[in-house]
Amino acid sequence: MSKEILLVADVLANEKGVSQEDIFEAIEAALATATEKKLGAEVEVRVTVDRTTGEYASVRVWTVVDDEALENPDAQLTLAEALLKKPDAAVGDVIEETIESISFGRIPAQLAKQVIAQKIRAAEKAKIAEFYSQKVGDLVNGVVKRVTREFVIVDLGGNADAFLSREEMLPREAMRMGDRVRAYLYEISEETRGPQVLLSRTRPEMLIKLFSIEVPEIGEELIEIKSAARDPGIRAKIAVKTNDGRIDPIGACVGMRGSRVQSVSGELGGERIDIVLWDDNPAQLAINALSPAEVVSIVADEETRTMDVAVKAEQLSQAIGRSGQNVRLASELIGWTINIMSEEDFELKRAQESETVANLFMEKLGLDEDVAAVLLEAGFTTLEEIAYVPEAELCAIEGFDEDVAKELQKRAKDILLTQAIAKEQERVEPAKDLLELEGMDPQLAYALASKGIITQEDLAEQAVDDVVELVRIDKERAGELIMAARAPWFADDEIEK
Repeated sequence: MSKEILLVADVLANEKGVSQEDIFEAIEAALATATEKKLGAEVEVRVTVDRTTGEYASVRVWTVVDDEALENPDAQLTLAEALLKKPDAAVGDVIEETIESISFGRIPAQLAKQVIAQKIRAAEKAKIAEFYSQKVGDLVNGVVKRVTREFVIVDLGGNADAFLSREEMLPREAMRMGDRVRAYLYEISEETRGPQVLLSRTRPEMLIKLFSIEVPEIGEELIEIKSAARDPGIRAKIAVKTNDGRIDPIGACVGMRGSRVQSVSGELGGERIDIVLWDDNPAQLAINALSPAEVVSIVADEETRTMDVAVKAEQLSQAIGRSGQNVRLASELIGWTINIMSEEDFELKRAQESETVANLFMEKLGLDEDVAAVLLEAGFTTLEEIAYVPEAELCAIEGFDEDVAKELQKRAKDILLTQAIAKEQERVEPAKDLLELEGMDPQLAYALASKGIITQEDLAEQAVDDVVELVRIDKERAGELIMAARAPWFADDEIEK
């Protein structure tokens, strides 16, 4: 039998392309399962096979537990029973007893086949996952193996299957068995059934990779694709930059008579691709991204990363695009929120904002309308700017001197201090038990307290959805915090029992 085991391990390892160690582990599992079935109880058996000789031994395994924790007498021993077998036994120890091994040749064929096949499949998947983990972030090619309403299974070759969900496919993209497909490998997910290779044809990274293949200058790092945004299968934008002043990055990506961009577009179901010149200045990049619509005025707020962009009334629909597609892609491309409006609306909004700021200066700083207008014209829009800007900048304003600058800054700082004190007084202090709750942080505790959840008991009485809505945290964390807050309840129940 020992020679038979060695022969089986050698043959299966060669046929399946997995290591002999994996085969030996599968054989051990099959022998252990068969032995447990033979004994006819819920016993635990461990079998070890000598990798050199093929000989194997079986042991029955018990775990030592407290009397109250005894649930399976066939695999557990109370401490009193364990002491009879092992004088120095303690709770938590594992006690083994050698038993007669079942004959390898007498293992039920179906059982052996199932266990060994399962182990081999797991080993094959692990090997495939290890290989493709090095290809995450690359394009892969395969053949459609199976098509369902929710997903497509793609055969990558070498017994490797990949998963392409409908959400990661182009709209109205139809695939049939046997079709060749190219996709972007974005993740190897660990699932209960084993590692899963996940593909996508909708992510911006696929667009970038396709251009990297079609445009040699990108591979040579003479041109960079700085960002990309897609409405899969319909329209996309990429921002390109040259590292060699002699090369036109847009022309290189378009290719002779549009050959390069057409090749990429064809791979993506005719997706229309706008190639935009990159600029480190977000405002100029936005202007480039919205082309051919002509930008008349633009105001950027770096703090909120938003831009108000004015275009001529006749170009408004072109700048926005169908269903807002053009401005949405431009926003994704530059990473800022772009608000498109006509010149008239832009001027009206600026006037309203200026009026609001002027009223703020007049009300809080005790200024007249003319002085507030001068500050606005100089570019000041907040009390913080006036309070903390270098004094010289205020003195540089026509009609302002050192005394005026100091007085303005004093008034602004006094107002800000008063507001800070008022805010601090309004702040609700969370209870000590809420602050010290496992998984809690001070910022979240104060946020909960401001919503009326001050103590641990208050939090324990909440539902997950309520907490999520109040403080905008994810459901998983909300659930963990609520369960931690309820822990004393369960402890009290145990004491009562």
